[in-house]
Amino acid sequence: MTDHAAPHHAAPHQDGSHHAAPHHDGPDPDTAHAWSALGGADEPAAGIRYRPAPGTLPARLPVRRLARACVGVCSLAAAVLLAAGGGASSAPDVLVDEDAVAAAFVSELRLRIDGRTPTVFAPLSGFWRTADGWLRTHANYPHHRARLLAALDLPATGTDPGRLARELAGRSAVEVQEAVYAAGGLAVAVAPPAPAAGHAARHPLVELTRPVAGAGRALAPAALPAAGVRVLDLTRVIAGPVATRTLALLGADVLRIDSPRLPESPEAHADTGFGKRSACLDLALPADRAVLEELLGTADVVVTGYRPAALDAFGLGAGDLLRRHPGLVVAQLCAWGWSGEWAGRRGFDSLVQAARGIAVLEAGPDGAPGVLPAQALDHGTGYLLAAGVLRALTERQADGRGAHLRFSLAGTADWLLGMASRRGGSGDSGDFGGSGPEATAGPASERLGETGSPYGQLRYARPPLGYRGAPTDWASGPGRWGTDRPSWR
Repeated sequence: MTDHAAPHHAAPHQDGSHHAAPHHDGPDPDTAHAWSALGGADEPAAGIRYRPAPGTLPARLPVRRLARACVGVCSLAAAVLLAAGGGASSAPDVLVDEDAVAAAFVSELRLRIDGRTPTVFAPLSGFWRTADGWLRTHANYPHHRARLLAALDLPATGTDPGRLARELAGRSAVEVQEAVYAAGGLAVAVAPPAPAAGHAARHPLVELTRPVAGAGRALAPAALPAAGVRVLDLTRVIAGPVATRTLALLGADVLRIDSPRLPESPEAHADTGFGKRSACLDLALPADRAVLEELLGTADVVVTGYRPAALDAFGLGAGDLLRRHPGLVVAQLCAWGWSGEWAGRRGFDSLVQAARGIAVLEAGPDGAPGVLPAQALDHGTGYLLAAGVLRALTERQADGRGAHLRFSLAGTADWLLGMASRRGGSGDSGDFGGSGPEATAGPASERLGETGSPYGQLRYARPPLGYRGAPTDWASGPGRWGTDRPSWR
């Protein structure tokens, strides 16, 4: 990186003299809940402190509280693993700066490439009026755009937002939702929130199981908690890549593997590729399958971000992986949860917000659906997933056993809605300032870094972890997607 002295410059905490003093008046209930869901004991979570930044991530729902809790438990999990590996001798000391958290939760919005602001949503992605309500579409990737238009019998070229709007205005939202889903595309009807009593049991925040026996290797003492950990990253878009980007920050050797037939957005990779390497393997080819199996033989962690059972045909289901490698930590991520009629559907943060009632709760004065001030389900789930992996590695230090963790954007959405329900349906006091990413308070300049990359000069949000000695930046910027050798360092 270009604006600090060393690749892994460490500071006592993320700090800023102009911010409010750290706040600690007892255990934060949201943080305690997340830490308990990850299998952590109560005592360490009680020591997490936050430096407040009121007004950041403004929303009707308590997004700021969710965001800080996710980063808080990730920071604590890193500190506990560092101590378990012999890299720290004192009790975990965690102080998380909410301003740094806010900057990180909108990293794709803060990214600049040679001064240019990347496009976050394509023209055909967004909310649309229908004959009976509202619809949310996601057409950022070319193949999703093509499937959306095919389902509506619209031409693949020449269809602009105006024509799409006219077509959707005469159709039922659910009718379009089902037609687009059947065509392999992405669209959901905007739905009201379920009754508060229904949220608690819909989708858990984390599902965690551990095998009876294991043979995982212990980590040697190091300055970074995940040093020496080998992570196979089979994820795309935001949540999974944020998790593995965080593990790379903490010293892990993260190797992302994609199909050469599903190219990633260069802008998305420029945001989430920090600290990692990226290679392509076609699992339909026996030679590439053999390379992947060789990588699995010495991996510590596998993170997947595909729909349930999507990887089972390649022997990459969690059960198959743990039978072959009982010391492995397998962390899985999906959109809609691991059970229920929507479990097998494709999904993104924006669609889950629309389908779970968040868009209705964040509606603007004109009644049009609104959005959270960040892709908070993605980013929050990413930090929770990283925390879960770090917790599992800590447990493995003691007994050699791996773990199977499952997360979903729907589970994180239900947690957020549950937070609001416990607070009488309101968000953080004074935090509502409008709907949408444009309402997010800008981070202070020290929250941003700069580095060169194959994509151009990047200005980006620095990582927000806040345990004592945490790295304040990645060891390297993103390389070009799919161009690294599929091998460990």
